[in-house]
Amino acid sequence: MRGYLKGILALVSLGSLVSGGWLMAQNAPVKNVVLVHGAFADGSSWSKVIPLLQAKGLHVTSVGTPLTSFADDLAATKRAIAAEDGPVILVGHSYGGVVITEAGNDPKVAGLVYVAAFAPDANQNITEISKPFPPPPGWFIVASKDNMIAPEQEKSMAKQIGAITFVLPSSHVAMLSHPKEVANVIEDAAAGKK
Repeated sequence: MRGYLKGILALVSLGSLVSGGWLMAQNAPVKNVVLVHGAFADGSSWSKVIPLLQAKGLHVTSVGTPLTSFADDLAATKRAIAAEDGPVILVGHSYGGVVITEAGNDPKVAGLVYVAAFAPDANQNITEISKPFPPPPGWFIVASKDNMIAPEQEKSMAKQIGAITFVLPSSHVAMLSHPKEVANVIEDAAAGKK
């Protein structure tokens, strides 16, 4: 009898989740993308990617992080996430990977995309990257001709965090030299494709 009651309770709970839209929302494509630039750039570094994402119907926000401190950059990114009307895919380039890793703790964040980026564990600084990582964040674009972050280090970080990895024959600024390919990976992340 107990097993029967547990089964009924489980079905009722599942029914409320479905009727409340929670399960449906988890499988729905994400329409909001928040882009975070690296330390030696600004939001315009995404200028070639933004129109490609918008043409696919995605709402895109490029965060203008002030680069005055990590806390300020994180606060600017969190404000951008809060302003969105639903789930968000966070995308970070270079140092922006550190910012999105920490901001990725927000419940609105559905996935993380790293573009030639540092991918530390939450609360871990760049010098501590050899420490263990949390569950997979999502997607990672390795720039095979990167002279800022060694491509082997990018591959290692991607592997450590269990990310779906794409390798582009690109310099450090893959979003400028390969905007279509970068946009395709972001679109896959928004669609939940793995």
